[in-house]
Amino acid sequence: MVKGNQTNVKEFILRGFPGSRYLQISLFMLFLFIYLLTLTGNITIISLVGTHRRLRTPMYYFLCNLSFLEIWYTTATIPKTLTNLMSQSKTISFLSCLLQMYFVFSLGCTEFLLLAVMAYDRYLAICQPLRYSSIMNTTLFIQLAIGSWVGGFLTISVPAFLITRLSFCGPMVINHFFCDIDSWIELSCTDTRLFEMVYITICFIVIMGSCAVTLVSYIYIISTILRISSAQGWRKTFSTCSAHLTVVVILYGSAIFLYVEPSKQNSLDMNKIVSVFNTIVTPLLNPFIYTLRNKEVEDILRKAFSRT
Repeated sequence: MVKGNQTNVKEFILRGFPGSRYLQISLFMLFLFIYLLTLTGNITIISLVGTHRRLRTPMYYFLCNLSFLEIWYTTATIPKTLTNLMSQSKTISFLSCLLQMYFVFSLGCTEFLLLAVMAYDRYLAICQPLRYSSIMNTTLFIQLAIGSWVGGFLTISVPAFLITRLSFCGPMVINHFFCDIDSWIELSCTDTRLFEMVYITICFIVIMGSCAVTLVSYIYIISTILRISSAQGWRKTFSTCSAHLTVVVILYGSAIFLYVEPSKQNSLDMNKIVSVFNTIVTPLLNPFIYTLRNKEVEDILRKAFSRT
């Protein structure tokens, strides 16, 4: 069903965070601080793995992929948000909006796949320790990493193409700080049922599929840990996967709320709040979660600071 007047859209207005000038400046300073801290934390992890031989294992290489992803994930949203907070003009071109949506959600899908791969890696390390090196060899590691990136970007190409087939009605105001899927649905004049069905199916496959791999891996991991007799051995084994499990719980909790059932009836204001946590706060937390809960990284950082 068509509503309103259809237009050839050239640009949108990102409503962002409306409010007083004081609020705009405060959010600008906060988001800029978080962005710089996120870049510093994730670049530090990549540098540590690249410069310390003891960290050159599949687990840390996967962590490097995750840190590299988080850098671009935040870069896809925060710089434009910072610009809009300090500018009177909050416009974004149709192509830029489409590309932003594509990169944000492609990187999001890639993150789910990488976390599933990391769960499988932890399963092999804990449940199959004698065969770990032979199974998780360089070839398999590269295949899993590349497969996660290619799979994430190919998956979102389908809804991105379908968006280009939609018609939109004015006013072209997006009630968000970035070009979210719900925003395209809200502004569309044409029937979005096919688009929503395709997107929900993709979300279900990516989120629930990766969740199933992660869940099964941790069922085997927990059952193996429970068979360890000594408390010290139990704690040491669990510490190798506790950071990953923490990140998984945070990411899946927010993502299921946001993306499993997008529709025009969803509260865009609530989605905006959760999106801040998902796209801005979580990439900041990940480096600290992985370093503060990882003894090897802690030891390297402690030695590095003791020399200064």
